[in-house]
Amino acid sequence: MRSIWKGEVSFGLVNVPVKVYAATEDHDLHARQVDRSDGVRIRYKRVRDDNGEEVEYSDIAKAYESDEGEMVILTKEDLASLPVEQNHEIEVTEFVPADQVDPVAFDNAYFLEPASRSNRAYILMREALESTDRLAICTFTLRNRTRLCALRVYKDVLMLQTLLWPDEIRPAILDGLDKEAKVRPQEVKMAASLIETMAADFEPEKYQDDYQNQLRELIEAKAAGGEAFTREERDDTGDDDGDDEVADLLAALRASVKDRGGEVDESDSDDDKDDDKGGRTRKKSAAKKAPAKKASAKKASAGKSTAKKPAAKKSAAKKASTKKSA
Repeated sequence: MRSIWKGEVSFGLVNVPVKVYAATEDHDLHARQVDRSDGVRIRYKRVRDDNGEEVEYSDIAKAYESDEGEMVILTKEDLASLPVEQNHEIEVTEFVPADQVDPVAFDNAYFLEPASRSNRAYILMREALESTDRLAICTFTLRNRTRLCALRVYKDVLMLQTLLWPDEIRPAILDGLDKEAKVRPQEVKMAASLIETMAADFEPEKYQDDYQNQLRELIEAKAAGGEAFTREERDDTGDDDGDDEVADLLAALRASVKDRGGEVDESDSDDDKDDDKGGRTRKKSAAKKAPAKKASAKKASAGKSTAKKPAAKKSAAKKASTKKSA
């Protein structure tokens, strides 16, 4: 590897000479722009805005707009003359607990290599960070930018990880998030059971970039004049529409736990059934009560009508007796 920066890590009166190396690299396949008719590559030319004449790369300089709107040209020498550029020091400002730096702030990672014959100061820094479980918050200038960074231990090596500035992290304002949504305790308990069945130590080596692998396979197949994937392979994506997520959430959790060999507490299931049965029983009892009232009302009306009939017979008998006496 080739170092991209040389300087010193300073904390207190202790200086640790180091070389900085990029800790990550890009393995993605990158496309080139071509004419779709014949595949001839498309190239861009740097031209003047006023007359369209091409300008050599060596003649191009950087310009910045001043507060008054004037374009100010700065050369590489001008930028190198900045005092902060001439300061080859990674200054440790404080040591903070490791869990106080949110991972969302981590940006690029760099390895630090001892740059002196004696590694004692380097080892001292590493051992001190490991024993205290803290991160060293530092500032240093790299490629025309002042960087906020965290110094930590990574596999017996000091690693410098640049941090995003606070105003570079967007606020988490999401309209689609319903903060009033509630979940039942049974669902939380079952989700925790599913997490336990999937718990493992992190082994990044067993994961792979499926998209890049399939992209390489597609490129090789197209170059050979064939097809990389069958229709069945393209259609078998395993994607779900998620329409039944809310309705069968607890059932899906139970099935997932059982599928992974976990144990399901049936008491939670019975509680849910009892809740559902209770709701249905209340509805049925309410439904039964209404017809019962109607039935009693019909009986009452029927009783009234039957009570009137004997009275009518008595009046008819009286009329008959009066006629006989007459």
